[in-house]
Amino acid sequence: MNALKEDLRPRGDITTNLINSKNKIIKAKIIAKQNGIIAGLDFCKATFKSVGREAVFLKKVSDGKKIKKNKVIAEIKAKTKTILSAERTALNFLNHASGIATLTNQFTKKIRKKTKICCTRKTTPNLRTLEKYAVKKGGGYNHRYNLSDEILIKENHISASNNLRELVEKAIKTKKLVTVEVENFNQLKQIMGLKFKRILFDNMKYLQLKKCLKLCKNKYQTEYSGNATLKNISQISRIGVDRISVGTITHSAKSFDTTLLFR
Repeated sequence: MNALKEDLRPRGDITTNLINSKNKIIKAKIIAKQNGIIAGLDFCKATFKSVGREAVFLKKVSDGKKIKKNKVIAEIKAKTKTILSAERTALNFLNHASGIATLTNQFTKKIRKKTKICCTRKTTPNLRTLEKYAVKKGGGYNHRYNLSDEILIKENHISASNNLRELVEKAIKTKKLVTVEVENFNQLKQIMGLKFKRILFDNMKYLQLKKCLKLCKNKYQTEYSGNATLKNISQISRIGVDRISVGTITHSAKSFDTTLLFR
């Protein structure tokens, strides 16, 4: 596992190697230091098992479940050196994923039931699988995983092609799911009538967004993106969009706070 190599190369855990009883089987527990939503337990477990095959990892809560401060998240039984060497990497996975799940859940509590909170590709390189998984455990939804999943025509694609309607017509012929990003009412009118899946309204003011939604009501799935926060997400949702994409839930989620203690 690359994450462990990052912590153990080139000479391993040289501090733990000083302990005479490093091969002794001991028990430890991971404890929540805040309220929130847990995610990433299997990543955490895999880290301990990768360091020591003898490790036994017992979950005390499931991914996607709420946990309160001071409650036990998991218990580990393994050699002293296994727990000490894997601890930080394992908790990094757990804390990062749980932070994303917790923040995503905070967003979902502020929207109307018909609106979906979606993540974006604004993820940490090489951690996209973990982060998008955490979003789902927090009650959110995944947008496309990568550039080959579906077609999303954005501002720079439009600028590069110089013909929005023609570009959308080409996209429709691929038989892929097509989303078109529009920034104003004039762009929306250019593509009305074409048969594709979704329109993404980018950074629109509320009044303009209402006008656009009225024009394309029941014709396309609708989505909003652009600076959605916990303070304004409720207002955006009430306007009537089907989805709101929020980069914040992956690129700016605060790490969940946990600790590992020997029992």
